[in-house]
Amino acid sequence: MTPPFKTHDLLDVPGLSHGFFGRRGGVSSGAYDSLNAGQNSDDNPDDVTENRRRIAKQMDISAIHLQSLNQIHSTKVVTLTSPLKERPQADGLVTNVSGLGLSALGADCGPVLFADIDAGVIGSCHAGWRGAFSGVTTRTIEAMEKLGANRNNIRAVLGPCISQENYEVGHDFRDNIVAERDSFDAFFRLGPNDKPHFDLKGFILEKLRRAGLEHVAALPDCTYADKDTYFSYRRNTHDGIKGYGRNLSTIILR
Repeated sequence: MTPPFKTHDLLDVPGLSHGFFGRRGGVSSGAYDSLNAGQNSDDNPDDVTENRRRIAKQMDISAIHLQSLNQIHSTKVVTLTSPLKERPQADGLVTNVSGLGLSALGADCGPVLFADIDAGVIGSCHAGWRGAFSGVTTRTIEAMEKLGANRNNIRAVLGPCISQENYEVGHDFRDNIVAERDSFDAFFRLGPNDKPHFDLKGFILEKLRRAGLEHVAALPDCTYADKDTYFSYRRNTHDGIKGYGRNLSTIILR
């Protein structure tokens, strides 16, 4: 089966390929059914390798050029000039080399794909609440600028992640976020259990705009709500399912 994927008009331009992949079109089973791209999951490694090969083929690159990191909810960004021999601990990737598929993995966290078409520089990052709060998106933009990108020309699209409706958090969580900036209180609302619900999508988009990006968008998809299309760590946890797959988002210079 050919893995389906989504794109966004903001990145649908000549000289660029990108795709937001979900859980369909792979060979994994059980909690990882079926297109699990997470190399650090407890899935069968051979199945993960085949899933990633299928994604690479769909994006018209070799599997060795589909690049992923050991994501650790950090602000560390790696600049690539050739395929990685090992996966470093980091959460952002940038390059000005064509043919490398920069990717971000997630199962509720926000994958962000970046591109400055004129400069020929792309980036990707994994932005959960910790990374977004600490500034992984800004660090990725700065790393792109070191390769010649212009912040005014960078486009950024946030892929599938958990929606506010399904992201219940504690009051301490809210207090820590709002302590950075009072206006961040706008990204919380009380849910049916009188606990805050966090708008991760809106928060990441705000971080991108505050970093000076003018061309910013997001897919509306919720990883938690769409059980048939996306992996979700929180949904599996609530359902008592051990283990979870990872969705992959990737961008490539042509």
